[in-house]
Amino acid sequence: MILDRFRITDKVAIVTGAGRGIGAATAVALAEAGADVVVSARTEDQLSVVAAAIEAAGRKAVVVPADLSDLEAVAGLVDHARKAFGRLDLVVNNVGGAMPRPFLDTSPGRLEQAFHFNVATAHALLRPAVPLMLEHDGGSAVNISSAMGRMAGRGYLAYGTAKAALAHYTRLAAADLSPRIRVNAIAVGSVATSALDIVMQTDELRTALEAGTALGRIGDPEDIAAAVVYLSSQAGSYITGKILEVDGGIEQPNLDMGLPDL
Repeated sequence: MILDRFRITDKVAIVTGAGRGIGAATAVALAEAGADVVVSARTEDQLSVVAAAIEAAGRKAVVVPADLSDLEAVAGLVDHARKAFGRLDLVVNNVGGAMPRPFLDTSPGRLEQAFHFNVATAHALLRPAVPLMLEHDGGSAVNISSAMGRMAGRGYLAYGTAKAALAHYTRLAAADLSPRIRVNAIAVGSVATSALDIVMQTDELRTALEAGTALGRIGDPEDIAAAVVYLSSQAGSYITGKILEVDGGIEQPNLDMGLPDL
């Protein structure tokens, strides 16, 4: 049956930024599709809730509270997978982000921080993951990029540039790691997570964002989680080096984030 291709039974996954939002939804979705999951984020209480949902789906969870801006901590997640499960099949690089800032307030240091948190962290996890993946059947990595990596938006210089770099990192890593490891990314549109709280709580901003989206709504974390399952499973086995746009058909953000004119 075609639905069997979406199963990832007895696979092992690592999901970063898994305490809430897209990361939490993804970790639970992977468990519901059959995987055991190593989940990591700063806040242990949030991870415990996610772990309970994973276990309710009949799978095992390993909780690793960590500051994932620390590249050694990110790389160490592979050791947790090895010790707990003896294998690793799937990596989801979800941790990342950068606050909107005016151009003149975006120092070179801020730009470097955005690259560090969105690109270097992904490489810090995938690099040690590869040898463990290759001990078994290979694997799949999914990087969570953003629609802002391909669009222009005021105030998103650091974030958008870093997410564009993550998208191209995905293409290059896929070329290096084929054929046994697939690497893809998701260009996420506007999704109802804590990062969008200011928009969700303001009728004017929310309405403007919905109007700029072809489907007329803001996405749910589960919309992204479903795409991760697809790319991670046999259903996506002929896909690598691609950026899947899961953005509701957004073409241009139409938001005034309150940033001052030059």
